[in-house]
Amino acid sequence: MRSRSSPASLAAAVTLAVATVAGGFAGGPSPPPAVREGSPLRDPPQLVSHNGLLRVRIVVERRQVDVAGRKLWALTYDGHYMPPTLRIRPGDRLELAMENRLDTPTNLHVHGLHVSPSGNSDNVFIHIHPGQTFHYSYRFPSNLAPGTYWYHSHAHPISGPQVAGGMSGVIVVDGLKRYLPPALRTITEHVIALKDFQVQGNAVKTKDLRISAPTTRTVNGQLNPTIHIRPGEIQLWRLSNISANIYYRVHLQGQRFRVIAHDANPVDRIWAADSLLLAAGTRFDVLVRGGPPGRTQLQTLPYNTGPAGNKFPQATLATLVSGGAPMHPPALPTTFARTQDLSHAAIAARHTIVFSENRAGTKFYINGKQFDMNRVDVRSKLNTVEEWTVRNDSNEEHSFHIHTNDFQLMSINGRPHQGHGWQDTANVLPKGQIVIRIHFTDYTGRTVLHCHILNHEDAGMMAVLEIVK
Repeated sequence: MRSRSSPASLAAAVTLAVATVAGGFAGGPSPPPAVREGSPLRDPPQLVSHNGLLRVRIVVERRQVDVAGRKLWALTYDGHYMPPTLRIRPGDRLELAMENRLDTPTNLHVHGLHVSPSGNSDNVFIHIHPGQTFHYSYRFPSNLAPGTYWYHSHAHPISGPQVAGGMSGVIVVDGLKRYLPPALRTITEHVIALKDFQVQGNAVKTKDLRISAPTTRTVNGQLNPTIHIRPGEIQLWRLSNISANIYYRVHLQGQRFRVIAHDANPVDRIWAADSLLLAAGTRFDVLVRGGPPGRTQLQTLPYNTGPAGNKFPQATLATLVSGGAPMHPPALPTTFARTQDLSHAAIAARHTIVFSENRAGTKFYINGKQFDMNRVDVRSKLNTVEEWTVRNDSNEEHSFHIHTNDFQLMSINGRPHQGHGWQDTANVLPKGQIVIRIHFTDYTGRTVLHCHILNHEDAGMMAVLEIVK
């Protein structure tokens, strides 16, 4: 097992001051009280769009905050290690002003959202320099898929340190519950945002990060919070890996997750799993049913990413407490949403994307090249479907991610795969490969594809994709 070091470090961190358009919110919510291990789960505050618009202001600076019951200097949005959830609807606009009070550049990426990669939208080539304010403007399509997304720094080559320091939060696009039976459309939902941090002195570590180093895993910035549920009750959990580098294999003792969306793509058929692998950047929206009265653990199981990768130990993430009067909700449906199947689509072009790294694990490549923002590596045509083979020539797993358009995972190591929907992130096994199909719709411009283990991305494992008419 090898440890990885990030190629850059931060001397400053981030805080976010937020204001919504209507509804009277201004100046951001006050900092939360300290939370100790075992405290009730606290969902992040929400900033919700009104009349089709959400207006947000983000101030980026270093801040001392309460993290998992400790006072630490961290990179925060809105003065929080776990910042507000941005909640929008399909067809909305998001107007977001980001003021950079760091002494290094930063920017913002809205992960997974189908939105323009150009101009003042989801443009990861923007660098907001110290002392500058940049005004992002996102116009989301009316058919935007409902589910759980996230936002984070994408500033190359310091995205790893910035996200590891705390710069990540959740985005929710409403509409997922409409696929449920009417009696389940008002069920309780929880954000289960998985973030980890390493400590150096009195601060969250952002320098010389080693993926395999001991780390503290939190849910919504809390250490082993309790989640309350009644026997038989069904809840919607938004499982989100918004960490910089690590993997989670999530398991709820004595329970099965029922998946209704993967990477904010509603599935065509609800499927059940004893555990779910959340590679870097992955999200699952799941239904959980309360068991008999008692306590059970939400865990991340041991996981090994390969001979050249990292071993992640088992840890308790949260404790589910079942109690109170039993509930008797209706049976869950088998089918869920309608999805587009690309199995029989005409293929306009085929590409091979090869992930590799040097023997020392300090440099990472796509098709033998390190990232260069001035070079176009793949050019794809709007309104066509392409088939890509993503091959991993290294001895560790990589988390493939592409911006702007999601994809259908067709096969893993030559075996057909049925994921019941699309996704924006897929794990690629050591010496393995996946085949995906992508339908390029709505937007042209330059964007990127990369490994979402951010230390790898920062060290070169990213490429430029240009979508043209």
